[in-house]
Amino acid sequence: MTTSTLLAGTVPTPAGAMCLAVTPDGVVRAAGFGDLDLLLGRLSLAEPAMAAGAVQARRVTIDELPAAVVDAVRRWAAGEVGALDVVPVDQPGGPFFQDVWRAMRRVPAGTTVTYRELAEMSGRPAAVRAAGSACARNLVAPFVPCHRIVRSDGTLGGYAYGLDAKRALLDHERGALAG
Repeated sequence: MTTSTLLAGTVPTPAGAMCLAVTPDGVVRAAGFGDLDLLLGRLSLAEPAMAAGAVQARRVTIDELPAAVVDAVRRWAAGEVGALDVVPVDQPGGPFFQDVWRAMRRVPAGTTVTYRELAEMSGRPAAVRAAGSACARNLVAPFVPCHRIVRSDGTLGGYAYGLDAKRALLDHERGALAG
């Protein structure tokens, strides 16, 4: 069996340490905030090849992560809030989830859309709950910015890394755009 390797490390940001699992050529497979082991565990649950040992994560220093990804995260953290939009991502999920994740990447920084609007943007206006499930299963936040999705009444709703992190991300983007 051929084994591929993901590089796993962290980059400091205003929302805390951003944990990353990245291919050597710079495709983000998992990202988020908090504990790197938890992030890798989420990826392993969603990625059968990782669970089977065909994909392994190797912890590396920030200097060993792909420079283009680290540079994009640093620019984003410094206020260039669109810097993550062009970083390639790849996460396991069926066609519907892929459509929803692509739609999320079209939501401009500093703005929010509701789950209903997200379902409409993905081409399935009746699939509001399923759009919410795609947010919950998103493994590459904030590259796929599920923090920009809110309830129909405008309140924040859930976020895997906590509502304080979701609020901080939105405040960071809005502040950078206003500044």
